[in-house]
Amino acid sequence: MAQTLVNDPGPEIAALIQSVEARLIEIRRDIHAHPEIGFETVRTAASVMRELEALGLSPKAGVGRTGVVAEIAGAAPGPCLILRADMDALPIHEMTGLPFASTIPGKMHACGHDLHTAALIGAASALKELAPRLRGTVRLVFQPAEETQDSGAAAMVADGAADGADMAIAFHNRPEIPAGQVLLNRGASTASSDEFRVVMHGKSGHAARPHAAADPIVAAAFVIAQLQTVISREMDPAMSAVLTVGHITGGATQNIIPDSCMFEGTVRARTPASRDRAEASLRRICEGVAMAQNLRAEVEYVRGAPMVLNDDRLVDLAATVLAAQFGAAPEVQQGTSFGAEDFSFFSERMPSIQIHVGSGQPGRDDRVHNSDYQPDEACIAQSAVALTRMAVELLS
Repeated sequence: MAQTLVNDPGPEIAALIQSVEARLIEIRRDIHAHPEIGFETVRTAASVMRELEALGLSPKAGVGRTGVVAEIAGAAPGPCLILRADMDALPIHEMTGLPFASTIPGKMHACGHDLHTAALIGAASALKELAPRLRGTVRLVFQPAEETQDSGAAAMVADGAADGADMAIAFHNRPEIPAGQVLLNRGASTASSDEFRVVMHGKSGHAARPHAAADPIVAAAFVIAQLQTVISREMDPAMSAVLTVGHITGGATQNIIPDSCMFEGTVRARTPASRDRAEASLRRICEGVAMAQNLRAEVEYVRGAPMVLNDDRLVDLAATVLAAQFGAAPEVQQGTSFGAEDFSFFSERMPSIQIHVGSGQPGRDDRVHNSDYQPDEACIAQSAVALTRMAVELLS
């Protein structure tokens, strides 16, 4: 792994990004006004293709269905570093009233992936200029479908986006942090994200004669209450998890015991052991209650993205490098988030790091996935600078 350069590249990197910052904001606002969700990022990918081609690169479209990949080759052989940005929006109706607000009802860049896309284009612009001093290759990965269970990262990895790569860096804007600050996590930066759907199959009958039926609503209620003990009584508190039931439906009227009752939810875990324990316990409780109450449990459990695990050496390097670049040491803390991030499909294959870049505006208390989310656009340039500096350090 490279050491910090004797000749500080910081001022040159900052100047390169500053020269394109206005254009990056234009790109971000255009993407923001035309949000696309999941794998529908066709227009966004086309915009990325145009910008990369204008830099003299030869991007490839259609990777992982609607992703884009391009490479910047250094002057000498060396490792391959992935820089990844997500492109998709959310099914949220925008309420910001901004001049560049979403033009598509029910869709909004409420997580800041428009910022990420613009920032990676900015890093590409700077790294193209700095390529003659690099040893190795920078692989730019613009990914769809980060917000959906059907993962764009998994699709891009399946299409070869991670093949031959040695390291990977992702980044995310954080409105809880003021623009101008950077946060680094040790260990798991995010949790795994799994989904479950349970159907309790009983026997329908008249509400006045429950002895002649097998009530799936009572069984479902018992299971849902019992599932909370998986977290409170089966998990090591130091390696806990989150289990949430977010949807339940059963029956059609007040005087009929239905044939079935369905509920579904999510499990988030920060260690593989907790993830395995949660799934096994959920299945055991559902099947045990069904047997005890003379019903049948149908359990569907779908594993989604694993946890993002940050490489300690990359965290140490980032702490040193970004402190030198920005003049202030990033905060480094043990990860605690139970949010999910499918960059994990890259991080499970190679040493990786996710960098959190502050996007909070003064006087606002924003959160992502909110219809009034208004991040500070200064985080675009800061993210581009951080990515560029990390790439220069790792490939010099």
